[in-house]
Amino acid sequence: MSAARAVQAGAEVTATLVGFARTLRSAGVRASPDQVQAMVAALAELDAASRHDTYWAGRLTLCSGPGDVPRYDRAFDAWFGGEPVAPLRPAAVVTIARDVALPREAGQLDPAADRAPTPLATSSDAEVLRHRDVARLSPAERTELRAMLALLRGPAPVRRSRRLTPGPRGRLDARRTVRAMLEGGGEPARLRRRRRATRPRRLVILADVSGSMVLYADTLLRFAHAATARRPGTETFTLGTRLTRVTRELADPSPDAALAAVSAAVADWSGGTRLGADLKEFLDVYGQRAMARGAVVVIASDGWERGQVDVLGEQMARLHRLAHRVVWVNPHRARPGYKPVVAGMAAALPHVDDFVAGHSLAAFEQLAVLLTGPGRPRA
Repeated sequence: MSAARAVQAGAEVTATLVGFARTLRSAGVRASPDQVQAMVAALAELDAASRHDTYWAGRLTLCSGPGDVPRYDRAFDAWFGGEPVAPLRPAAVVTIARDVALPREAGQLDPAADRAPTPLATSSDAEVLRHRDVARLSPAERTELRAMLALLRGPAPVRRSRRLTPGPRGRLDARRTVRAMLEGGGEPARLRRRRRATRPRRLVILADVSGSMVLYADTLLRFAHAATARRPGTETFTLGTRLTRVTRELADPSPDAALAAVSAAVADWSGGTRLGADLKEFLDVYGQRAMARGAVVVIASDGWERGQVDVLGEQMARLHRLAHRVVWVNPHRARPGYKPVVAGMAAALPHVDDFVAGHSLAAFEQLAVLLTGPGRPRA
């Protein structure tokens, strides 16, 4: 192998490990840049094409404690699930490869996708897959995307509590300061301070499963499953010709089993859309009492409304008064030149705090970051 080829192979290995570290961080493992650099240095002394060497080099450098090991194992199986390629020479550094579907052009069909063996691709193809529209994926790519979605760290919105807790900054805590001085024999002590604590905030997800959203419904509900796994108090409903509560079905730890239970529970899957009527039922039955009050409400829909548009506008205004924040996820938001001219979307948009895309895994990762934390003042 020439020197230029060896350098290129080493760069591809580094890119693979950086992508693996990003997956670990999404799964909740710290995987700092220093730890990733340590793993690269360790693999330089080992066989980078060996699954055994790669596993232990990463586990000994990227895991900060025993709690990281189960997450590391799941991420490693998803990222390096394929058999590694054999090196051209024993001493050479080669690319760590795994079986994923190579991306195709939009609209290109692959009738033999389920019969032919999966092509070999590197982590750069997985990075491309993260940003691709889920409606244009092949069956093999959807399977790969579901494995990546299973590692997504769901959102966990919080709110500031009225209770105070010790902290490095904030208002002076006179009682703790005086106690510290007394413990030191009356000598001056460092000032103790306290700040507002944080508490969990309810998350409510309303997912459109009508015909126009059927290609995105599976990804939306898997995102809701990830949110439910991280915060058990998350509530999820489906919107279509009727409102269906699927919180209990999504409580199953297995994403596939949870989606199968949801599919059996939702009778109007891939049907029409009555967003205004469904939202009114949600507010009358659940939201007005406590579920929507002070919560972060996520509505995932393209805005197509077959009912009365003015009803949707009225119910969105009502929801906006009750909820802490209203986030609308539209899979068409990221398309070049998109404008919210659909009647339902135009009626709802004035009562939305955040209008974001929901077409790819990368978009849902950004959504999870947006929903996590105390949030910002309303727009």
